Amino acid sequence: MRCSWARVSVPTRRLRAGFDIVIALLALAIAAPASAESDWLAGHLRSGSVAATEPKTGRTATNSRHTENSPTTPREVKPRPPVQKKAAPPKPSNPLIGQHYSTPGKGPWQWRIQRAAWSEEDERAFEDFLHQIGESDCGTVHQCLTDPRANPRYYANNPPDLQFVADCADLPYLLRAYFAWMNELPFSHSAAVAQRTGPGSARAAGNQIIGRMDIVGPGPDVPQALRRLRRLVSTEHFRVPPTASGPFLPDHYPVRITRESIRPGTMIFDPDGHVAVVTKVTPEGRIHYIDAHPDNTLSRGVYGRSFTRALPEMGAGFKRWRPQLLIGATATQGGQLVGGTISLTPDSELADWSDEQYYGTSGRQYYDLAKTRERPWSMGTFSINGETLDYYDFVRVRLAGSSFKYAPVDETRSMVRALCQDLQYRAVAVDAAVGAGMDQRPQPARLPNNIYATKGDWEIYATPSRDARLKTAFEELRDEVERLLALHGAGSPRLSYDGDDLRRDLSAVYRSETDACTITYVKSNGQPQPLGFEEVRRRLFQLSFDPYHCIERRWGAHEAEELKSCRDGAEKRAWYEAEERLRYQLVRTYGEKMGWTLAELQRRDLDIGMDEPPDVDVLKLLERPATTEVAAKPTKPARRR
Repeated sequence: MRCSWARVSVPTRRLRAGFDIVIALLALAIAAPASAESDWLAGHLRSGSVAATEPKTGRTATNSRHTENSPTTPREVKPRPPVQKKAAPPKPSNPLIGQHYSTPGKGPWQWRIQRAAWSEEDERAFEDFLHQIGESDCGTVHQCLTDPRANPRYYANNPPDLQFVADCADLPYLLRAYFAWMNELPFSHSAAVAQRTGPGSARAAGNQIIGRMDIVGPGPDVPQALRRLRRLVSTEHFRVPPTASGPFLPDHYPVRITRESIRPGTMIFDPDGHVAVVTKVTPEGRIHYIDAHPDNTLSRGVYGRSFTRALPEMGAGFKRWRPQLLIGATATQGGQLVGGTISLTPDSELADWSDEQYYGTSGRQYYDLAKTRERPWSMGTFSINGETLDYYDFVRVRLAGSSFKYAPVDETRSMVRALCQDLQYRAVAVDAAVGAGMDQRPQPARLPNNIYATKGDWEIYATPSRDARLKTAFEELRDEVERLLALHGAGSPRLSYDGDDLRRDLSAVYRSETDACTITYVKSNGQPQPLGFEEVRRRLFQLSFDPYHCIERRWGAHEAEELKSCRDGAEKRAWYEAEERLRYQLVRTYGEKMGWTLAELQRRDLDIGMDEPPDVDVLKLLERPATTEVAAKPTKPARRR
C-alpha cells in the first residue's frame, strides 16, 4: 500500500484475568529477540507505526484433590483476596526511529562508496539516465533497468536474476539509489515517518521524518538494500510540509517553478496518493513524467490538473532530492570510503527552495495555520509580468517563457494522444489481472476497507485509482477545449490561432486523432474486441475497476452481443451494477472507510460515490452553437484538498 495514504492504527490488547476453584495467577511474557537487519525490518510496519508481539497470558492453578485420607465433609471456604491487576507493559518502540546505518554486505554485489557527494556532473548524468528511460518504450520497472535501449549505460552491470520492482512511491527512490550504487556514491533515505499535530485532521497536518537509514561503507549487499528500501518507503514520506520540522530533514524539498528546478529527476507528489518522476520539459512547457504501479508496470504522462493541489502541510507538488554529503568517513588504501554519516543540506542553503507553488507569487500573507479549514492558502495568486494566471497556466507559462501562447489545435492534439497512451497502459493492467485469473475467482463478500488504499491482489490488479486519473484526464480534455474556446471568444493575447473557425478546426483535429486511436482486448471466448477512442469515452464510466469481473465488464461492455462471452454469474452482475456510483467518482477518497457489502452498496440512502458522472463529451461541446459561448468564461478551479 505504498501508493496511497496509510492509516496507522495500533491494536489494543486486553489482559484477561479469571478465577478457577482457586486463585489464578496472571503471567505476562513479551518476546522481543534481537535479529539481523534484514529480519527485524521485515517484521515491522513502515511509516512510523508500531509493531509489537502480542502479549502472552498464562494462568497457573492449584487444585485441591481428595485422597483416601481426605475428609468427606466440605472444607471451609475462605474469602478470596482481591486480585492486584498488573499494569499493561509499555508498547515497544518502533525500531525504525532514529539514525540507522546499513549492514556491511559480502560478495560481488556489495555497494562500494568512492566519493562523498554528488557532483554537478553526476546530477546531469542522472538526468540523462531518466530521460533515456522516459524516451524508451519499456513497459515495466524491471524492463526499464535491464533493457539496453532504456538503460544503455548500466544494464550490463546488473546482478543476474535480480528483479527490479517498484510502485509509484518506490520508483524515485529506486532510480536514485540504483544510480548512486552504479556510480559508487553514498545514499541516505528516510526510514520512518510520524504524523505531525495541527488543526483539523491528523492527515491534514502532514508528516515528519523520525528515522533515517544511511548507506555508508563498507556498503550493504545491493539486492538486499533495494528490497529493504521498497519495504520502508511509501507516499507518506512525501507528505511533508514545505517548512519541515522533526528530528530529521526529509529527503526532498519544494522548488521554485522554473526550468532550472523542474527538470529530469524532479518528483511530482499528488496528495491523493501518487508520485511521478519528471523525464523532460519541452520548449512549450509540457512536463513529461514516468510513474509506476503496484503491478510493476511503468507508464508515461504529461502533467496537468489530475495532480491535485492541497493544503501546504500535505506537501503536494514539485520536489527535488536534497543534496547529501558523507562526512567523517575514512579512505582505505583501495580508495573506498568507510564509516561516517550522511548530512542533508538544510533549506536555508538551497538556492532553489521555494514555497511559491503553495502560496502563490503573492506570498504567505493570506495563510493562517489556525484557520486552515477556511483554506486561506488558496487565496494566493500567481502572476507573471502583472498578468494573473491560474496555477496550472502559471506552471506552463513559467516553463515555456513569458511570451508563451497556447496553440489550441496543437494543445488538443497533444491531449488526445496522451489519453490514447493512457488507454494502452490500462489495457496492459487489465490483461495482467485476467492473466492472473482474477476474473475466475469468486467475488469477496466485501470490498476492501478502502478501494484506493489496500494491499494484496486488489492493490495489484484492481484499477480504481488508475481509472480515476484516466477519467480526470478525459474531463480535463473537455474542460480545456472549452477554456480555449472561451479565450478565443475573449480575444485573449495568450492564444495563437490564425484560422477563421476554431470550433471546426478543433473538431477536425479531435476526430482525426481519436479515429487513429484504437485499443483491442481479448474477450473471454478468445475473440478480439477493438474499441475506438470515442467508444471508450462513451462507456468511460462503465469501465469496471473490479478485478473479479470479466474482461468485457472491465471494458464497460453493455450490449448483449459483446457481453455474450462474459462468464460472470448473477452475483458478479449485481456487484458490477452496485459499484456504479463508485465508478462515477473522480476524487480518490483514501481516508474514507469503505468495506461495503453488496447489500450496503445497493442502498441509495448511504453516501457512496457520486450519483451522476461528469461531462466528458468534447464533440457535444464543439457542436454547440457558438452563440452560447461565454466570452469571459473563468478557468474551472482545480480540485483542492
